[in-house]
Amino acid sequence: MPESNLIHLAIPFFFGLLLLEAVVAAYRKQPVFETRDTIASLAMGVGNVVVNLFWKGIAFSLYVVVHQFALLDIGTGAIAWIAVLIADDFAYYWFHRIHHEVRFFWASHVTHHSSQRYNLSTALRQSWTAPMSGVLFYLPLALVGFDPLMIVTAQSINLLYQFWIHTELIDRLGPLEWVMNTPSHHRVHHGANIAYLDCNYAGIFIVWDRFFGTFEPEVEPARFGLTKNIASYNPVYIALHEWAAIARDAARAGNLRAALAYVFAPPGWSPDGATLTAPQLRAAQHGMAHEVDAVSALTAGAPRVIRA
Repeated sequence: MPESNLIHLAIPFFFGLLLLEAVVAAYRKQPVFETRDTIASLAMGVGNVVVNLFWKGIAFSLYVVVHQFALLDIGTGAIAWIAVLIADDFAYYWFHRIHHEVRFFWASHVTHHSSQRYNLSTALRQSWTAPMSGVLFYLPLALVGFDPLMIVTAQSINLLYQFWIHTELIDRLGPLEWVMNTPSHHRVHHGANIAYLDCNYAGIFIVWDRFFGTFEPEVEPARFGLTKNIASYNPVYIALHEWAAIARDAARAGNLRAALAYVFAPPGWSPDGATLTAPQLRAAQHGMAHEVDAVSALTAGAPRVIRA
C-alpha cells in the first residue's frame, strides 16, 4: 500500500537520526541511551511493522466498506488533504486518550510507555496489538467522506511527525509550543510523575489538549516509565505483560462486576483502593499538599524550637 511505503522509506532516516542523537548526547554527556533498552525498543518496532503488514490491509478494507456509505463527497483536492490531516489528528487524540484511560486499551499502549529512557528509539517502541483496536477510532473518518487512501496516508504522516518529539535534546520551541506538539509537551506525556499522568495526548496539534483540558506544561523534570516499572527487556513480555495482568486480576475478582471493572475501568482501579487510578493519585497528592499547607499555616506564628 502506498501509505505503508512512507514508513518503510523513513526507516533509514530513523536510524540516521538515532545515530545523530547518540552522538549529540555523548558530546553533551547526557545518558539518554541504555543498550538493552534500545534493543528492546527496536525489537518492538520490528514486531509492530510485521503486525501492520497483515493488519493494515484489513483496516483499509474496513475503511473502503464504510466509505460506501459516506455522508459527504469530500473529494481529494488540497483542501480535502488539509482537512483529513486535521480530522485524523482529532481522531488520534481520542484514540490516544482512550488508550490511556481504559485499561483494556491501555494493555496495548503501555508498551510504548514501558521504557525508562526517552530517546528516538522510544518512538519505535510500538505496540503489537494497538493497530487492531485503533481502527475503531478512524472508521468515522471514512463515514464522513474521506477517501480511505487519504486516511491511511494521514495516519502515516501523523506517526512520522511524532518520531522527532521523542527526545530530551530539544528544549522548548517558543510560540510553536502553543499550537504544535513538541518534545517538551511529549516529555510530559511520557512522565510517570503524578502531575504528568494522562495528559498531552496530541499527535501533531497540541490544541486538542488545550481545548479538552488535558494539557500540562513541562515544569519539573519528567521521570520516564510507568508508575510501576517492569524489569524486563524481553519483547514478548513487554508486549503482553499487561494483558496477562488483566487476566489475573479478572480471574480473582470474586464477582462479575469487579471482573469487568478490572478490564474496562481506568488503569490502577481496584475495588479496595489497594491500587489507585491517575485521578485518585492526583487527588491523594493534592490532599497531602493541602495538609502540609494547613500545618504550615497553623505553625507560622509559633515560636521556633532549636534542639541542641
